[in-house]
Amino acid sequence: MDTYLDKLPAFADTIKSIKETIIANIVLIGQVPSPTFKEKRRTSVFMERLAEFQVDECSTDGYRNPIGIIRGTSETKPPIFVVAHLDTIFGTDVDHYYTIKENSIKGVAIMDNSVGIGVLVSLPEIFRKLNLRFESDIVLAGVIQSSGKGNLRGIRHLLKTWPTPIRGAVCIESAELGRLNYYADGMIRCEVDCNISTTNGFEYKFKPNAILVIHEVINQIMRLRLPQKPRSRVIIGKTSGGFKHGIIANDAKLGFEIQSTSDKMVKSILNDIKDIVEGISHEYEVDLKLKTISNIHAARLKFNHPLVKNTVAVMETLDIEPVSEPSESELSIFLSYKIPAVTLGITHGENYHQLNASAEIEPMFKGIAQIIGVIMAIDSGVCDEQNLA
Repeated sequence: MDTYLDKLPAFADTIKSIKETIIANIVLIGQVPSPTFKEKRRTSVFMERLAEFQVDECSTDGYRNPIGIIRGTSETKPPIFVVAHLDTIFGTDVDHYYTIKENSIKGVAIMDNSVGIGVLVSLPEIFRKLNLRFESDIVLAGVIQSSGKGNLRGIRHLLKTWPTPIRGAVCIESAELGRLNYYADGMIRCEVDCNISTTNGFEYKFKPNAILVIHEVINQIMRLRLPQKPRSRVIIGKTSGGFKHGIIANDAKLGFEIQSTSDKMVKSILNDIKDIVEGISHEYEVDLKLKTISNIHAARLKFNHPLVKNTVAVMETLDIEPVSEPSESELSIFLSYKIPAVTLGITHGENYHQLNASAEIEPMFKGIAQIIGVIMAIDSGVCDEQNLA
């Protein structure tokens, strides 16, 4: 490890020398709208760039995840995966024009995940500039159907159907530089729909308000007694409803997420909320429906796992302070398959998930250098024969 830790600051300077190429890739791909389930155009641009950078193999899997492979020097070492999600939360109706300034790129979805996917597609050229070869094949995967209702379907299918063992993985996110995710909490994301129907054979004497019914659901969820251990919480993240100011709302919707370090506790809380929804539905004589949007299982590396320890060493060498939190990214799927993996952020930015998001350019070069360092750590064997238990 020490043989290349000292090289990482110089790597950052060399990467900066091709910043025009990296920025061009970020902008070229980022300006192509890619809402979840409609990633086809961005997939095509991603594959075209990989082909132009002359990867050894460029194709899609059976689920249309675009993949580029850079062949390694060993025929026996399993591949190393480097992945970033292609989809965003913004549709084709939103302007995806990007503005480049001296030290920032501004535009929709730049922080989720245009910087990440632009850096991923730039890696073949970065490896070439750094004169790097690896023992393992490097698999560069832009995964689709990741966010929201996509429920990480792209990476789930890719790993389910991959024919060989996988040595380790790095998941790339645009933000934030210093991010080090090596564990995932159990999670279930749900929606509750309320519909006030007048087609059930009678008119209400005192017609209920769908917004107030949803409000009562929230009140009762907030009264649940949740344990501190295992750490658990319910996040009320989204509400909507109504038609106009002077009309009682016929429809309303609630979006929430259950999180816990224990899958068992996630299921227990979900059952409690199902009871709440069913009870309020009967009490208010309204149509309340609860549906699950996405879910992941709790999984983790230990902090003393060699991949985590070496990733921390890489970050500290580059004067990056690690910040660890649970992640709902592709990381959780790698860990569920017992594949050592971490998620890293590339740069700093502002207005995350907003139309006027911006990403800083200067920190990117350290952010990319850390990714290179972690790939080198995995290639040196830090994940070999390691148990995730």
